[in-house]
Amino acid sequence: MRNRWLALVAVALGTFMTYLDNNVVNVALPSIQSDLHLSIAGLEWIASAYILVFAGLLLVGGRVADVFGMRPTFFAGLGIFTVASIAAGLAGSQEVLIGSRALQGVGAALLTPTALALLTELFPDPKERGAAIGIWGGVGALALAIGPLTGGYLSQHASWGWIFLINAPIGLATAVIAAMSLPPGKRHPNRSLDIPGLATSALALFALTFALIEGESRGWTSGVILGAFALAAFAAIGFVVIELRTEHPMVDLNFFRLRVFSGGLATMGLWAFGVFGIYFFTAIFLQNVLGFSPTEAGSAFIPMALLMAVMATLAPRLESRFGAGPVVAAGMALMAAGVGGLATVGEGSGYLDLLPWFLVFGLGGGLLVPLNNVVLSALPQARAGIASGMLNVSREVFGLLGITILGAILSNRQHAAAGAPLHQFLAGYQFALVVAAALVAAGVPIALVTLRRLRTPEPVGTLQPELQPA
Repeated sequence: MRNRWLALVAVALGTFMTYLDNNVVNVALPSIQSDLHLSIAGLEWIASAYILVFAGLLLVGGRVADVFGMRPTFFAGLGIFTVASIAAGLAGSQEVLIGSRALQGVGAALLTPTALALLTELFPDPKERGAAIGIWGGVGALALAIGPLTGGYLSQHASWGWIFLINAPIGLATAVIAAMSLPPGKRHPNRSLDIPGLATSALALFALTFALIEGESRGWTSGVILGAFALAAFAAIGFVVIELRTEHPMVDLNFFRLRVFSGGLATMGLWAFGVFGIYFFTAIFLQNVLGFSPTEAGSAFIPMALLMAVMATLAPRLESRFGAGPVVAAGMALMAAGVGGLATVGEGSGYLDLLPWFLVFGLGGGLLVPLNNVVLSALPQARAGIASGMLNVSREVFGLLGITILGAILSNRQHAAAGAPLHQFLAGYQFALVVAAALVAAGVPIALVTLRRLRTPEPVGTLQPELQPA
């Protein structure tokens, strides 16, 4: 396909927008609160509304792409996200801003799984596809670097509204490039949307995400949170029953018998656990312990994210030489070492004490990019949308688990420690990082076992001989 590399630019830009928006808001929250006179609850929901809707509808977005075609789903998600971004940037009240953030989540849930799934259609050759996914992953890592810095700078020197309005020119450029380069959408008229499956999966993810977001503030044993967890469990059970009985299931549960698919999802989840956790709590550490400003705290992550972006583009070459299992396992081991090293940094330390461990973490994080190709290639191309949706669900849910579980551990340890408040926080922070390092390290044997003997995949649509049931 002549325009496939131009199409990659559109796909990467679409992903860049959603990744950027996922982390650009946190640094700007104090400015938003001051300007709109928000309550703490309103402030929390500005960040949470996006994540809640995004995570809850990811499987829906993947299924819509599989049924109606990737091109129309991509444009639908891009249009919704861009319009919602403009509305958020111009919002003059708490209600409008929260509603716009939720609408952004709808757009992102359509755009994100479709963007990754498009790469399987654009690049049927395994080597080209690996390189394309490496570039795509590098762009995503750049968004992690630019997001906090952009949010801090714009809210400090311009207006917080610009953290959303910058999506307008990016969205317009993406639409123009996509219109010129994306292939026509392929509908699958013999496949239904599976409305019961969509409803139960969305309800389960909504309820689980709500419980994880609100658990700390409302109390993990409160009736609302326990009810949300129970609702998530019942909806998940209902989803499984529906998928086993329907003629055209949204998710064929036999896919989980493929060790590369289930193992890849588990490894991606542990990766997200580490990435989300380290970004969230280390940003607090930089400001509360080292005295960084919000902009300085955002800038501190740039070297790590840039190295992650570079390694993301190199990882496919390493995968083709050594195989996916060893490369991904090495990435998880380096990430665990980086998190463990950060746990040794204490009071009186400076940024240069953190930087080597940041770089080790970034080096390992970039090596996880082949997982995207491996998981997508495990399923037929007609299921690329739902495979991408499940991959993103694993990332988002485990990322929230990383924040909530590590937050509970940090809080418990902090309250048990003696001494000044700063010392108490540091004790909780260090212990939480040790736990995070152990969980990330658990991904090493998972990758080695489930991805063993797995080299660059055959063209999408064929199940390889080594993809045997677990």
